[in-house]
Amino acid sequence: MAQVFNRTKNLKLTDKARVCRAFGEKARGFMFRRSLKPDEVLIFVNGKESRWNSGIHMLFVFTPIAVVWLSKDKKVVDKTLALPFRPWYFPSRPAQYFLEGPSSLLEKVEVGDELELEGL
Repeated sequence: MAQVFNRTKNLKLTDKARVCRAFGEKARGFMFRRSLKPDEVLIFVNGKESRWNSGIHMLFVFTPIAVVWLSKDKKVVDKTLALPFRPWYFPSRPAQYFLEGPSSLLEKVEVGDELELEGL
């Protein structure tokens, strides 16, 4: 498990984040889930910054989720509430990391915030 901390707001977001690096982990994400726990977060790690490689799909995801995209320096470059069964979401700027979690995550981060990802 990894920890996610918003350095800009001095706020712990979760200490129960699961890191997704492998193709299968990334492809599955929160598919087939009916609900999320309040502190349940996935951290997706890409090899480099990219808009295309940081896109997500919401096929077979049955609940809205927060998506927060981070630059290689772990600064928030975009965020959105992704809705079930929408085909694609892409960040407005290149991202190397992105977080998926409950919709309440969007209230805890703003574009420009610097996050700390411990345990990657």
